[in-house]
Amino acid sequence: MWQGRLIVAVEHEEIPRLKALYERGIQNNVRGLKLITSKEIQAKEPYCRGLMALDSPCTGIVNYRQVALAYAEDFQATGGTVLTEFEVEDMEMAKESADGSKEGMKYPIVVRNSKGKEVRCRHLVSCAGLYSDRLSQISGCHPEPRIVPFRGDYLVLKPEKCYLVRGNIYPVPDPRFPFLGIHFTPRMDGSVWLGPNAVLAFKREGYRFYDFSIQDFMDATAYSGLWKLVLKNFSYGMGEMYRACFLNAQLKQLQKIIPEVTINDIQRGPAGVRAQALDNGGNLIDDFVFDSGTGDIAARILHVRNAPSPAATSSLAIAKMIANEVEQRFEL
Repeated sequence: MWQGRLIVAVEHEEIPRLKALYERGIQNNVRGLKLITSKEIQAKEPYCRGLMALDSPCTGIVNYRQVALAYAEDFQATGGTVLTEFEVEDMEMAKESADGSKEGMKYPIVVRNSKGKEVRCRHLVSCAGLYSDRLSQISGCHPEPRIVPFRGDYLVLKPEKCYLVRGNIYPVPDPRFPFLGIHFTPRMDGSVWLGPNAVLAFKREGYRFYDFSIQDFMDATAYSGLWKLVLKNFSYGMGEMYRACFLNAQLKQLQKIIPEVTINDIQRGPAGVRAQALDNGGNLIDDFVFDSGTGDIAARILHVRNAPSPAATSSLAIAKMIANEVEQRFEL
């Protein structure tokens, strides 16, 4: 794990927001938090420039692929089974048989995939990310909140320039706008990612600029909540699209924090897709959303329709919260 994060204020108007973040962190018992001066910033990050920063020494990053594989191994070791390429098409309570008895009373929930294969279970917990709204609607849940996919494109520092960044460096988030802003993230392999931006993806798994799905595009653009979000953040959205196309525009954002970065030091990198939950009013959902649907099946299903970021590095804490919700809902 690579530890340490600075949230850096580069403008005087950002300092009150930075102090508010500090107070919130203290209230939530975040370990080791402290506000540091510009000189202290440079002691930690020699190439970083800022007026003040929030130092979070216990923040870290992980290789989440290895973490996920370890989770899978632990699950299988306790008798679980991991199924891949199992696209869920239907879920229901077991139907009555000809003699009036219930089929599979021990495992009353039937989950079918697109190829007709079945899995039966006592209870079901779904954490479907980009497809959480569609999967929850299968069991009778309300269509909202809807998932609108936003692609985040990263830049990468060239290897010979990675010395410019020691730890995680973030800008102060602006509550007027829906996304975090471009930040510097060291990776476990020694590389440094810069970003991401946030632009509407035309496919729920649209990790490339030209990925397109008619269904996903129509679902997103026909949703009034998306248009309300766009209208409320039009200038910000246009700026994100412009920065996605032109490296120089992204470079200006980076140079606010590390002035030494030049256009020759960066190159285009990978992308991720954020499963953004959105309500009909165009508001981003920042907190947990649990749902169960309707009918008999609702007593045995829990859909996690939104889990706040960072879902990877906070996965154990999130899992504990979901487990508590499962115990309460299913009375286990």
